[in-house]
Amino acid sequence: MAFSLLRRGPSNFERAADGSMTLIEHLRELRVRLFRASLGILVGVIIGFVLSREVMHILEQPYCDLPQSRDPQTGKCMLLQLGPADVLLLQLRIALWVGLIAAGPIWLYQLWAFIAPGLHRHERRYAYAFAAIAAPLFAAGGFLAFFVVRTGLEFLLDISPDNIQTTLEVGRYFSFVTNLILIFGVAFEFPLIILMLNFVGLASAKRLLSWWRVAIFAFFAFSAIATPTPDPFGMTALALCLSVLYFAAVLVAFINDRRKRRRQETFDNVDDDEASPLEYDAESVEAGEQLEAVAPVPAPLPIERRYDETT
Repeated sequence: MAFSLLRRGPSNFERAADGSMTLIEHLRELRVRLFRASLGILVGVIIGFVLSREVMHILEQPYCDLPQSRDPQTGKCMLLQLGPADVLLLQLRIALWVGLIAAGPIWLYQLWAFIAPGLHRHERRYAYAFAAIAAPLFAAGGFLAFFVVRTGLEFLLDISPDNIQTTLEVGRYFSFVTNLILIFGVAFEFPLIILMLNFVGLASAKRLLSWWRVAIFAFFAFSAIATPTPDPFGMTALALCLSVLYFAAVLVAFINDRRKRRRQETFDNVDDDEASPLEYDAESVEAGEQLEAVAPVPAPLPIERRYDETT
């Protein structure tokens, strides 16, 4: 009885994987997952609101490092506020962004725990690999955008006449910075789409390499449309980085195709009608013959005799 009390039943993950959960149980699990994810995001938003001033100070550095942002009289970095609640609303927006990023491991885990039971084992491995690559790529794109902001602002403010004083509005400036970081981060996820097409077998590495001219043209066209600044620095930086990531993804696709080819060659050498070889163990065969000689198996009795013995 003690052993039966220590034994636990199958977990929700196992029951969802083998299909024994009912629809109501799936909906209840979804409700629990959403509640936990929302609770994690709420805690992250509270932490983000506390750190919103420090985050604002970091995001305004590309502009405040420029001499055009300084007040001629005080020498301080100036940003214009048009409404009395603009800074408060901006802090709430930053808190939401920080909360989503800080609580990312929580709500991503809840999402994964709900979806993973419906995937095969190799699909889960691919998902782990893609998720491990996606986060550094997004961070690299945001890091690049942070430096592109300063170069773009310096170019735009230098072309202004000397008799015009430029003071950026605080809400529009932070929207400009966050949108640029988001665009660069999402754009850096493009190599994962290339790898996904190759891993599922929709596009080989040679075909992907043959598309390099079209891909580079598409990268520059996308960068020209996506970057909010008209300067050529941000567009060129984004397009060049996407091109490098594209060729890196094609290189990984070549490695994957080579691995698939080696695996296929091992099965191509075997005919369809060829039987698999059986291992012959002489010692076991001899032992079996000796056992049969010592204790032979009795022959089955005739039907009439078996009937007489039973009656």
